[in-house]
Amino acid sequence: MRKPVKTVLILLAVAAVGYLLYTKVFSGQEQAAPQAGGGPIAQKVAVDVFVVSPTAYQNRIVATGTVLPNEEVELRSEIAGRVTGINFEEGSRVRKGQLLLTVNDAEVRAQLQKLQSNQKLYRDMEQRQRTLLEKEYISKQEYDQVSNQLATATADIQALRATLDKAYVRAPFDGVIGLRQVSEGSYVSFNTPIARIVDISPVKIDFAIPGRYSRQVKEGDQIMFTAEGSPQEYQAGIYAIQPNIDPATRTLQVRARYDNPGEEIKPGAFVRISLGLKEVEEAILIPTESIIPEASGHKVFLAKGGKAVPQPVKIGQRSERFIQILEGIAPGDSVIQSGVLQARPGAELSIRKVKRTE
Repeated sequence: MRKPVKTVLILLAVAAVGYLLYTKVFSGQEQAAPQAGGGPIAQKVAVDVFVVSPTAYQNRIVATGTVLPNEEVELRSEIAGRVTGINFEEGSRVRKGQLLLTVNDAEVRAQLQKLQSNQKLYRDMEQRQRTLLEKEYISKQEYDQVSNQLATATADIQALRATLDKAYVRAPFDGVIGLRQVSEGSYVSFNTPIARIVDISPVKIDFAIPGRYSRQVKEGDQIMFTAEGSPQEYQAGIYAIQPNIDPATRTLQVRARYDNPGEEIKPGAFVRISLGLKEVEEAILIPTESIIPEASGHKVFLAKGGKAVPQPVKIGQRSERFIQILEGIAPGDSVIQSGVLQARPGAELSIRKVKRTE
């Protein structure tokens, strides 16, 4: 009897221990389930916030451009012939109207001398015929015939002088003449380049700005620019604006003028341009990384009562670090700057750092 009783007691003890273990494990699983589901003890989102305050702001457009000469032309002869004289040094400064090159003019001069002799003969005949006409020794028709011959000879001389002028290549404006492409004795035609003459004092600065700024730029505005290879900054004034926006690039072509007194800025150089737009005295600015683009516009997350609150906004001008807010944010609002991607509407926030306008 003792062995069966002992066996029963052992089985009851094992069953009791098993029941206690089973109850403990099952109870622990049920308590862990709410944590796995993101219940009330879910982790807060760590963020940095930016406190908004009004500040003076001037947006600046940064662009690239090219230096153009004030005037530039490639010299060519208007007539064909042999070069008989070169009257300039390469790289020298020339004045408007200065004789630079002569094409053989001997034949034209000979024709001109012949016509001038005929003109003198017809002039003498016209004077004699006029005297006879006044005395009614000849008819009006006879006088008109000689008078027409004189007029024709005079017109021929004027035409030939115009042709002779084409044998002389002169500087069309003050400037610097470049490298010579012909030699004395060579034959030139209408298509033969002789040299290039440029006026580099002043120079033009050619650049383009986004079309959305077209109403904010006007003639007389000043730009600052630097040329490649030099840190020195120069100032130029806008004097011409293209009347239309380029439909292909959506940009507006703008041109400024720099006096270039030392002629240190060379045509063809690459320049970086900074153009300041109208200054806003009390602008609402937030960091650019706070903006979230959406299909219908833009939004930000505000930190209110320790939670993330989405707020639609209307943006304005943009710089490298900040963006102007036209609608949706008021001074004193706290905008989430970092941690924006993790923020969700109503999410609990853990604010690490509070930043303000410098």
